Amino acid sequence: MTPEQLKASILQYAIQGKLVEQRPEESTSEELFAKIQEEKQKLIAEKKIKKEKPLPKITEDEKPFDIPDSWKWVRVGQCFANKTGLSYKKDALDIQSDKMVRVLRGGNISNLNYVLKPDDILISAEFVKSELYLQRNTIITPAVTSLEHIGKMGRIDSNYSDMVVGGFVLMLIPHYPEDTLSKYLLYAMSSRYFRDCCRNIVNKSGQAFYNLSREKLMQLCVPLPPLGEQKRIVAKIEELLPLVERYAVSYEKLEQFSAKFPEDMRKSILQYAIQGKLVEQRAEEGTGEELYQQIQAEKQRLIQEKKIKKEKPLAEITEDDIPFDIPESWKWVRVGEIFAHNTGKAMNSTAKKVDKPGSVKRFITTSNLYWNFFDFSSVKEMFFSDDELERCTVTKGDLLMCEGGAYYGRTAIWNYDYDICFQNHVHRLRPYKAVELRFFYHLFYFLKSMNMMNAKGTAMPGLSSQTLHQMVVPLPPLSEQKRIVAKIEELLPLCERLR
Repeated sequence: MTPEQLKASILQYAIQGKLVEQRPEESTSEELFAKIQEEKQKLIAEKKIKKEKPLPKITEDEKPFDIPDSWKWVRVGQCFANKTGLSYKKDALDIQSDKMVRVLRGGNISNLNYVLKPDDILISAEFVKSELYLQRNTIITPAVTSLEHIGKMGRIDSNYSDMVVGGFVLMLIPHYPEDTLSKYLLYAMSSRYFRDCCRNIVNKSGQAFYNLSREKLMQLCVPLPPLGEQKRIVAKIEELLPLVERYAVSYEKLEQFSAKFPEDMRKSILQYAIQGKLVEQRAEEGTGEELYQQIQAEKQRLIQEKKIKKEKPLAEITEDDIPFDIPESWKWVRVGEIFAHNTGKAMNSTAKKVDKPGSVKRFITTSNLYWNFFDFSSVKEMFFSDDELERCTVTKGDLLMCEGGAYYGRTAIWNYDYDICFQNHVHRLRPYKAVELRFFYHLFYFLKSMNMMNAKGTAMPGLSSQTLHQMVVPLPPLSEQKRIVAKIEELLPLCERLR
């Protein structure tokens, strides 16, 4: 249960008479209701409020839930007069005087409270009528605002001679200004039930704003307990709400932990995997050195057959290049020693025909390439000459990686039975000799997540071909690569289930 749901449950229990017990000695709410109506008539006689048409009797259909027999359903207009706040012309804000008045707007009203802000509007007192100053026990609510803020209520806790609300805020002024009654009605009208009622009586005003109907608001129903029970309800709510706030802090920490924990667990699994700690080493499976020599032999064969070009020898790996310890049976290698790799063709969608023979082909961009999958919802086409196809075609068993931008290093294995081309912001890695590609996929995922790929640039980081070519990675024996992948793919689904 979220903190908001818990708070809503407390307020709902309160207005249904389930938060505290009923006590016969506290009588019924009819006595309190009579006092409220007596005070209302005094205010009318003193011409402090206007006499209005009698509100209709509350029908059984209007009562949304049962309340105790000692309680009474009343309409808002039977407990409050209403008044909109200060309207002013913009140029009035330019006038300074010895007495400036703060103007609260809808943004100052939060759930159950109001807050003063550094950017509050101040207006000279000459533009403010005395009856607009906020008085203790008045309840304020946005009258014109976005739908999410409709129904927010705040109770004024002091008498002010220097603070009003603006014209888009409604004041509910109690006929019987008693602290307990005002506090109880604040909680009752902040309940999910009442807030939903407010949202049901709004009128759309433009694209983003809604008007809260004053007339309909006065006709909404609230349950009224005896005053003695109200005191106990208010006391219980004020005892519980700080506990809810403490719960909210813990809940937020738990949410952050719950969101972070599966990814941290995944990183830990992958870290164990690439450091040789996830599965045991087996002597009969050989060594990374033996696999490396087999790869180099295959690479030399491809050079002799002129299928690939001979390259300059890569720099020897030093102790400073090694980021962590690995088992003795493994070997540190550079990516360019075990993979042939290059980027594809620069995008040029307008070049449909050139002098060289070729054809229009579908091709992969960085927008198609995600971690371990491809999105084919939008696949582009452009012309590839015949002599570009060998360099720019992806075949089953190739590994593709994003070259630049926020998603540099993002990697997926092409496991489809058909070929496709790729653009210049994508690296194609093709192993010289069979390796377990999924081991390297998980390796690259870990290196990217730990910011260990040495991408260049700040605003738009990039992983150049040279950087990728020289990247140092661990090489376990092939059989151990397969066992590592099997264990990773056994454990990672458990991480996902933790989300």
